[in-house]
Amino acid sequence: ARQAIDKAREAIRGGGEAPALSAIVGDAEEILAERDRAHLSAVINATGVLLHTNLGRSPLGDAQLAAIAKVSKGYSNLEFDLQTGKRGSRYQHAARAVAEATGAEDAVVVNNNAAAVLLVLAALCAGREVIISRGELVEIGGEFRIPDVMKAAGVRLAEIGTTNRTHIADYERAITPDTAAILKVHPSNYRVVGFASSVAAREVARLARGRGLLFLHDLGSGLLDASSDATWARDEPTVRAALEEGADLVTFSGDKLLGGPQAGVIAGRAQLIGRLMGHPLLRALRVDKMTLAALEATLSAHADGSLSDLPLWRMAGADQGELEGRAKSVALEVGERLGAGFKVEAVPSEAVLGGGAAPGREIPSWAVAVSHGERSGPELERAMRRADPPVVPRVTDDRILLDLRTVPADLDGTLVKVCCEVLG
Repeated sequence: ARQAIDKAREAIRGGGEAPALSAIVGDAEEILAERDRAHLSAVINATGVLLHTNLGRSPLGDAQLAAIAKVSKGYSNLEFDLQTGKRGSRYQHAARAVAEATGAEDAVVVNNNAAAVLLVLAALCAGREVIISRGELVEIGGEFRIPDVMKAAGVRLAEIGTTNRTHIADYERAITPDTAAILKVHPSNYRVVGFASSVAAREVARLARGRGLLFLHDLGSGLLDASSDATWARDEPTVRAALEEGADLVTFSGDKLLGGPQAGVIAGRAQLIGRLMGHPLLRALRVDKMTLAALEATLSAHADGSLSDLPLWRMAGADQGELEGRAKSVALEVGERLGAGFKVEAVPSEAVLGGGAAPGREIPSWAVAVSHGERSGPELERAMRRADPPVVPRVTDDRILLDLRTVPADLDGTLVKVCCEVLG
């Protein structure tokens, strides 16, 4: 109220007319609405980007949320061994599930994949050189880059090859008595095509083992194992394969293709995991009970073959015909209720995984396209974004597209309501 009154006073000081009381009240209501929009809140993702980093990446399902509620409503055995009655380790809860899912000897979980890489390098390679191909010096979003993470970990970067081509001989020539490890980074958020080549992980592993070096493989996107049904993840490297190919440690994210909470998972040789467990950085990077509970539930879904319980996998595998039917139904209802001036139609669309996973891979989808003769696409997008609940579409050809692959079917009614109330 004070802010609205101050705004009115400024207008008067500037030579304007005193606003009516109703106008001041309206300004106060708008200020309150802006404050509500600034809070962390749920939104409807109609962009068609399944792992939208700005919208929280992978959503969680009922089993994952139930696991979180179970350990957070009261107390838990987070760091208490119920068998011995003595202090336990929070990391043991997820370690066994990760090992079973990947074939690793042991595992440890930290708060994201960048933290996983940081811990591995700091604990095992600090003060020495780490070899990496120039074609794998990725930027992981928000201008955080692999070279910066390596520098923060206290290792010296030894770049080899070129942006588009690296050969096994480049690795061989770069090895010195000061080399601690070879780091291979999967370029999960871009793809180099054309005159390009890289060295297979198995070859790098053989070289590292022969020279007594560590071979560290950062997969990032975190596909556990190949699935014949997951055509949308075809050609993505898997954690199990990376370990079988000879990686000493593999790092990956929990909230990408795994379909779980934000976390960084480190899986591999038990002796190396033991060294990570004793490093002081682990305390700063540790995860809480809610993350561990959600991660365990996620890994259980993979182990049980119930991947449709994970929202990411359910959205990615949604039937194209079902999406088309939903789009036509929503478009028909919105078009009838909005009336003249609007053009509303169901159109084929292309969804993407996003979030630094499977770059260039598009998933056929269906969307509701809305345009207006006198209102621009960005204007319509702004109105939807400022709704309650906020709906985030994408703008194409001066119209908004509401891609239904990233909208749960039970929110179709809400989508119709928002479109009609906000745009109309």
